[in-house]
Amino acid sequence: MTLELFDTHAHLNVKAFDDNVDEVVQRSKDAGLVGIAVIGIDVATSRRACELAAEYPGYLHAVVGIQPNSAAEAADGDFAIVKELASAPGVCGIGETGLDCYWDDTPMQMQQEFFDRHLELCRQTSLPMVIHMRESGDLIAEQLQRQSSVPPGIMHSFTGDMPLAKTCLGMGLHISFAGMVTFKKSDELRAVAKMVPEDKLLVETDSPYLSPEPLRGRRPNEPARVEHTLRCLAEVRGVSAEHLAGATTQNARRLFQLS
Repeated sequence: MTLELFDTHAHLNVKAFDDNVDEVVQRSKDAGLVGIAVIGIDVATSRRACELAAEYPGYLHAVVGIQPNSAAEAADGDFAIVKELASAPGVCGIGETGLDCYWDDTPMQMQQEFFDRHLELCRQTSLPMVIHMRESGDLIAEQLQRQSSVPPGIMHSFTGDMPLAKTCLGMGLHISFAGMVTFKKSDELRAVAKMVPEDKLLVETDSPYLSPEPLRGRRPNEPARVEHTLRCLAEVRGVSAEHLAGATTQNARRLFQLS
């Protein structure tokens, strides 16, 4: 039985998909996907996300922003361009934003400044945020707790522990799982996925990265493979894949304010 699925995080706007977006979209539709959020990491990919949303209206949805590892290379006027793109047709979110302690491309103070600017843009536009975290979960939580208000949003490709998940849930955030939750040694992450309330759970591929088992290491990953992650989560949670697919898809539609 084909599942109704929504991939909340894919980079169909990068070089890996320059020549085959039509084929990737068709495979996604064949696999039961009813929507894909295409995520920007800088001005160029944010513009491309908007272009794809216009080419595939109602199916591909754009998220625009400057990822923390891209912030140091951003020109002075780039964030102003992101603000303009936020009002473009087909834009459903702001990001990806957040913090990254794994790479050292951008000084932490600059990352935090850009994160604050994205958070304010979410408040101005009433769009949800997509948060990038890599070895930075506690710093992200601390920065969010300093905000006047925390916009709705997604902890994308969550890899944190149980206390961090509970902190994020306490601020009203959704938790999204990518292919890592399917890896054989990811028992602790699956334990976290088991306890996330159903109405706060999302799935994603982070295409072209993080292919799930049994396709781990095969690039490029693509949205059609989100089914493997969904089925893993359904097994961990002791529910049917059909039920969880429907629930996570409705969560995505509700968060992104899609009909």
